[in-house]
Amino acid sequence: MKKKSVLTIIIGVVVLAAASMSITVTAQNEYKLVRQFGKVKRVISSPGISLKIPFLETTATLPKQTLLYDLSPSDVITRDKKTMISDSYVLWKISDPLKFAQTLNLSIESGESRINTAVYNATKNAISSMDQDEVITSRDGELSEMVKKAVGGSMEQYGITLLEFETKQLDLPDDNKEAVYERMISERDNIAATYTAEGSSEAKVIRNTTDKEIAIQISEAEKQAEILKAEGEQEYMRILAQAYDQEDRSEFYSFVRSLDALKNSMDGENKTVILSADSPIAKIFEGEF
Repeated sequence: MKKKSVLTIIIGVVVLAAASMSITVTAQNEYKLVRQFGKVKRVISSPGISLKIPFLETTATLPKQTLLYDLSPSDVITRDKKTMISDSYVLWKISDPLKFAQTLNLSIESGESRINTAVYNATKNAISSMDQDEVITSRDGELSEMVKKAVGGSMEQYGITLLEFETKQLDLPDDNKEAVYERMISERDNIAATYTAEGSSEAKVIRNTTDKEIAIQISEAEKQAEILKAEGEQEYMRILAQAYDQEDRSEFYSFVRSLDALKNSMDGENKTVILSADSPIAKIFEGEF
């Protein structure tokens, strides 16, 4: 009876062990790779419980979420032979776990090594195609786009997708940083002076054009004024002639004009008027009007 009980216990333990080894649980953020004799037979990408053959099949796990790889700071040379320090990182994920397992033997470190090589070479080539000033001004995203474009789909052969490349620091070595900044400030001052000179020249052209247009308008206005004045005087003479076309009106008009002439001649300190006998003014005093 004791032997039978022991045997039953042993069989139960074996059954439980076999049952536990035939079940694999896949989480939301991971892949499960079922292997048999070291070769991947299938990939489980959906979360949940799956079955496998105990003792013959084993499982390996790969992350499904986005991963961060921080590249080591490195020296790069610009097109104008200036040294800069690049410190960057990449976001990546395993897009094809089967291909990743086949090419990199399920090693995350191997994947990061491939990423490091590809991104470093792309960064070096991008920076070497630009002068130092261009590199400094490209830190707002242009350099990242150049690096991602250079890497392209080269990581797909490993089942890896490069999601993002960002530069944490892209700076000058401390020994020549100050000199470069001073040179850049001087160049910007020269550009500003050029813009100022061009603006002043353009403003002068605008002022000259405006002055010319104003002079033409004033000349036209004066011309029009003279025309209107002449027309007014002409109309005045016509009305005056029409008003004094009769003899009695003409004599009255001559009398008024003579008085006006006498008044104007008596202006000032000299009050002496010398008249000829036939002068219209003299006739006024003689009572001939």
